[in-house]
Amino acid sequence: MSFLGYPRRDGSAGTRNDVLVIPPGLIASEICHFVPGTRCLESADSGSGRTANDRETIARVLIGLGRNPNTAACIVHSGSPGSDYPETNPERIANEIAKSGKPVELIDVVKEGGTLEALQRGIRVARTIVVEASRQRRVPCDDSQLTIGVKCGASDPTSGIAGNPVVGYAFDKLVAAGGTALFGETTEVIGAEHLVAKRAVTPEVAKALLDCVAKIEALAKASGQDIRTVNPVPSNIAGGLSSLEEKSLGAMHKAGSAPIQGVLKYGEHPPGKGLYFVDNWMTMTSIFLGYAAAGAQLVMFQLGGGGLPHWTLLEGAPTAVVPLLWTTANPVTWARSADSIDFFSGTVISGEETVEQAGERFYQHILDIASGTRTKPETIRYVSPAQMYLREPGF
Repeated sequence: MSFLGYPRRDGSAGTRNDVLVIPPGLIASEICHFVPGTRCLESADSGSGRTANDRETIARVLIGLGRNPNTAACIVHSGSPGSDYPETNPERIANEIAKSGKPVELIDVVKEGGTLEALQRGIRVARTIVVEASRQRRVPCDDSQLTIGVKCGASDPTSGIAGNPVVGYAFDKLVAAGGTALFGETTEVIGAEHLVAKRAVTPEVAKALLDCVAKIEALAKASGQDIRTVNPVPSNIAGGLSSLEEKSLGAMHKAGSAPIQGVLKYGEHPPGKGLYFVDNWMTMTSIFLGYAAAGAQLVMFQLGGGGLPHWTLLEGAPTAVVPLLWTTANPVTWARSADSIDFFSGTVISGEETVEQAGERFYQHILDIASGTRTKPETIRYVSPAQMYLREPGF
């Protein structure tokens, strides 16, 4: 037992204990404005004008956020343009979330007599649920109850040398303890996919990973672009990376060395414990939202930064229910943004620590946050607008 969390009926444990209001919109935002202890997405696609496949993705994300261990209870309302679609029907979403055993309230705008009436009832319901949630207390929990997701960005040489290897060490330690670790960014393994696929537990898992990469490359070529020339992005080049292969070889270290148990769709909950690859996109808002829907109680951004010439770090995680942890190994980035970044692993580069020593320190920091210590992004009231990873065109 190594962290203090909120036990849930399905055997998971929350690192936070918020009441979630979904889907986004006027009703959700106003309930959260009036009632402390509630959370909502700042924005998200409602499904209107989307394909059935993309609406199913939206539903999977909303259901996953409601079932996330950090969600103590959930309020689902029907005041959304997507409410009439079968995939994003509020009753379906509420019923799926309720299967986790947590309290769920459904607010029907039509039955309530209109938006204002629904909002009034929503505030009353939220106040009651928040009081009940506040009665819960943290208890000792096991590492095996943790799920963590990682993204790396603004990659530079410090990312591959120290930042990502330190995260990878922590991932290995979590998996060895019976926990679950999620990594992805399909474009971030192109050029190193053959090495990553070798870690798959079965040939089928290896093929699924390679198929994800092949599909992305084919989509890029269909648009007249070679992704190996579009990526790395300007910030990577400015930081000192020269090719996508070089970027990917550094990025893959954030996944540690554990066997890859499976390949997940965006927002899909892993079927078991261990390390999983997620077929997702590179933006932090979409990746973290998908990890939260998959059950992650903590997400982390391993930042290169190249000295942060035009980055803003004063942003909360766009997942609504999951804290965001910033970490970097770049000493210039750290010196300029120590008030926003939670952890510095550049001590590996300076020779003060080994990867293992910094990794142990990082793992303890993760457990500290899981026990309730706030990350620096959590001290800012601003939350980045949510962006779901939808693969098909809108109509």
